[in-house]
Amino acid sequence: MLRKQYLVIYAAIFLFVLKAGAQQPALFKRPDAPVQERVNDLLHTLTLPEKISMLGYNTPAIDRLQIPAYNWWNEALHGIARGGEATVYPQAIGLSATFNAPLAKEVANTISTEARAKYNLAVQQHRHVQYMGLNFWTPNINIFRDPRWGRGQETYGEDPYLTAAMAGAFVQGLQGDVPGQLKTAACAKHFAVHSGPEADRHSFNAIIDEKDLRETYLYAFKKLVDGKVESIMCAYNRVNSQPCCTGNTLLQDILRHEWKFGGQVVTDCWALDDIWLRHKAIPTREEVAAAAIKAGVNLDCANILQDDVMKAIQKGWLTNADVDSALAASLRTRMKLGLFDAAPSALYSQFGADSVNNNWHAQLARQAARESMVLLKNDGVLPLKADKYASMLVAGSNSASLEALMGNYHGVSGNMVTFAAGLAKAAGPGMAMQYDQGCDFTDTLHFGGIWASQNCDVTVAVIGLTPLLEGEEGDAFLSASGGDKSTLSLPRSQVLFMKKLREAHKKPIIAVITAGSAVDVSAIAPYADAVILAWYPGEQGGNALADIIFGKYSPAGRLPVTFYQSLQDLPDYKDYSMKNRTYRYFKGKAEYPFGYGLSYTTFDYAWQQAPAKEYGSKDTIRVSVAVKNTGAYDGDEVVQAYISYPDVERMPVKELKAFKRVMVKQGGQEVVQLEIPVTELQKWDLQKHAWKLYKGTYKVNIGKSSDDFLLSENIKIK
Repeated sequence: MLRKQYLVIYAAIFLFVLKAGAQQPALFKRPDAPVQERVNDLLHTLTLPEKISMLGYNTPAIDRLQIPAYNWWNEALHGIARGGEATVYPQAIGLSATFNAPLAKEVANTISTEARAKYNLAVQQHRHVQYMGLNFWTPNINIFRDPRWGRGQETYGEDPYLTAAMAGAFVQGLQGDVPGQLKTAACAKHFAVHSGPEADRHSFNAIIDEKDLRETYLYAFKKLVDGKVESIMCAYNRVNSQPCCTGNTLLQDILRHEWKFGGQVVTDCWALDDIWLRHKAIPTREEVAAAAIKAGVNLDCANILQDDVMKAIQKGWLTNADVDSALAASLRTRMKLGLFDAAPSALYSQFGADSVNNNWHAQLARQAARESMVLLKNDGVLPLKADKYASMLVAGSNSASLEALMGNYHGVSGNMVTFAAGLAKAAGPGMAMQYDQGCDFTDTLHFGGIWASQNCDVTVAVIGLTPLLEGEEGDAFLSASGGDKSTLSLPRSQVLFMKKLREAHKKPIIAVITAGSAVDVSAIAPYADAVILAWYPGEQGGNALADIIFGKYSPAGRLPVTFYQSLQDLPDYKDYSMKNRTYRYFKGKAEYPFGYGLSYTTFDYAWQQAPAKEYGSKDTIRVSVAVKNTGAYDGDEVVQAYISYPDVERMPVKELKAFKRVMVKQGGQEVVQLEIPVTELQKWDLQKHAWKLYKGTYKVNIGKSSDDFLLSENIKIK
């Protein structure tokens, strides 16, 4: 009898353990387990064909393990792109013009919130489609070295430091601040030395020496790697004859070994095909697949790895262990995103439709847009005083254009406010307002709105470019240069339209230019009393412009690129040397310098704490500047700190090393503190192939732009 009781007890215990085991999810699905243990568990569980199927962007479901499909192809350049309803923020070049890194972080934070909401809604409907995932191939941190590059609008400008600061803050906002988890996964692209020409990007070989490579083209990538960006995208082109997606110099020697990057490397889309088809650097697809895996590629934005890795294994070029090593990084990313968790994360599962393009996000888009706009000229007409003007004409090819608001890689919003609509709303029913397109991009004979302009008190002419004229190869289908620009000129029709407006009367004309790059403003400036550069300002562009024109906000955007007088001032477009490029090395006279931007008010600077006389290699230069608003309006000021270097060969003329945007009330004063680690002054030694801090006399310059210094002090680096 006793023996039967024991058997019953043992059976009960066995059934309990069995039941408990059945309820316990697999290790790879347990978010409480260490990530690497989860990765190892899944690698041991997957079959080789299943692993290979997960090496491409369009990853199929593994039904036997209840792993859903996942599509990695996703973009969030200035809001979730190509995925339906989403808040459309200013294009990246415009966001950079705010010189406001905390704002960039908050914009990205709302983008990641919308991403979680859209992902939740899609998964509830069993949709695992492109552009609805939780990783983003953003930001684009290539250096905008030449104004001809159509995709320059996607970048943060020509300066490595500004790019690293703004893009680094953007990455923080995308990825969140929960240790071990990712709100969304960011990706720094395109690694590296990639900024046109667009028409040659699939076969181009960028020749560059180590000094320019390290100091200019890799600077922001290193900063984002240090900031734990989750992913890096390798570029289409070659660098010094090595394809970016199979070359060991970039992917192995620098990224993996020197920088210790442990995240995911993804190819640009069909970049592996370029290697055998266009670069002809490796003869076959199978060999490209093997070379990419060996170089450290983890994910293919195409299908070579999915189709040809097994063939490479069969030929003895790869091993099963190579596949495990390649797949591990992508599995880690998906686990940190919570994509393998047995139950949805409580942290983000509450985000739904009300988290997408809501009022707060629209307000933030408006703030970002008005902070981005740059006042280039003002003969006293701005801000408009509403009681002085009874009538207004809004005209120009871009005055009611959605393209001019969106920029490339954009989302879709039901709240798009064109410039005409924003100005009409701000003017209110008490002002007589008219709209006329006035001109298009090509017709130089026929113009509208001239008579209406004569009969109105003030005219706002919105002209400039759109992403159809400058952008990515294929997308900018109206570009005559494969997406790039062949000139700095605005369309001739727009220049003639501005001239006809000026010839018709002497009443105020405000020109608003949309663009993602430097253009020749001098062609239309004589015909306008004020000129505002609006970039591609996003869904609230019209409201933001109205805030500035009617004086609700004093403009304080600053140029993140140099506006040259002529392309003749620049080297050949295909020359990647930094000699005579960007404000750091350009010795000519710019039309508008890097960092330039006017305000409705005025500011005085004074040292609160000047720099010390001497610094060592481990020190930090700390200064405080008292900024006093001496004008008639509240306003933001962007305090910029530039370093001038000792007279050593190939030193920059000057270089931005700190900045801060600060709001100062009329008659008030704010103290701005800036810090520059002395290590930031190191330059690459071509003989020693290493960073070197040159001793000597430097100068700390504080000013309003790269060409307008108000305070300067010499310092010695010992």
